[in-house]
Amino acid sequence: MARTDRVLLIALAVLLLSLLANFCLGASGVTVGQIAGAIFRGDRQSVAARIFLYVRLPRALAAMLAGSALAVAGLLLQKVLRNPLAAPSIIGINSGAGLCALIVMALLPSLTALAPFAAFAGALLAAFAVYLLARLTGASKSTIVLAGVAVNSLLGAAMDAIVTIVPDAAVSRSAFSIGGFANVTMRQLGFALPFWIAGLLIALIFQRELQLMSLGDDVAQSLGLHAERFRAVFLIAAAMLAGAAVSFAGLVGFVGLITPHMTGLLCKNDTRLQTPIAAVFGAALCLVCDLIARTAFAPYELPVGIVLSFLGAPFFLYLLIQRKRSNRHESA
Repeated sequence: MARTDRVLLIALAVLLLSLLANFCLGASGVTVGQIAGAIFRGDRQSVAARIFLYVRLPRALAAMLAGSALAVAGLLLQKVLRNPLAAPSIIGINSGAGLCALIVMALLPSLTALAPFAAFAGALLAAFAVYLLARLTGASKSTIVLAGVAVNSLLGAAMDAIVTIVPDAAVSRSAFSIGGFANVTMRQLGFALPFWIAGLLIALIFQRELQLMSLGDDVAQSLGLHAERFRAVFLIAAAMLAGAAVSFAGLVGFVGLITPHMTGLLCKNDTRLQTPIAAVFGAALCLVCDLIARTAFAPYELPVGIVLSFLGAPFFLYLLIQRKRSNRHESA
């Protein structure tokens, strides 16, 4: 069995264990035996069944969907932009999705079903804005991140302006900016699911082209790949995935930064299954962090975005230090 096959099996095992733990543990004190008994009896009105069907199940599915979407979006961005620091939460894609979703929720509360479509549009605009800014100013690896930080700040200011003009949006903005899965419904997941499926299918179908893009435009062109065309395709896929996650989970950060690096470390030079492995590990990461968020201080609960920030911020600093060291070695 190849190394990546073993890694995928381990990732699936971790995901399954994380999912079972999320189903079994919680602040309510309902045991897995009570949940299983209520489900097997078909008793949908019991406390145990209602907690499982309307709280734990939607929340676990939301964590899996958001985690896998953000992980694959981060992988696509890092490969296409050839920058290890590129991630939806860092270069402004999440903020673009969040701004458009917030506009719908604040100004068109009767049309919340449009939030995933608005989030996708915002993510796509932010992705292309970052890419165009980087192209205009040199398109170096550091320029892409700096352009993303600038776009991120601009979009964050726009969200704050909306809250100032429409004070009723303040609650949505606060919960949205931190990110979490506490109040996600199956209906919200249903609206986001088509974007998740479309983005993931693009990433899976064009895995070979993605690896060629990661080698640089010149190499990709020499091997017969239309680099600009596929860059647009992968940016659209990343926007679909990030928009799907942000539409119901808010600005959950750092999943798209941590997971691709962890996947690359485990897969080494074998990239055959890198995309599905990233998706599975991303889903497991969000499940584990959400479990910590709702059980560590029970009956009080932390938003999962806070737990991810505690993990992601030191990791981001570690990457910056590593890049600085590698640059020193290259110049020496």
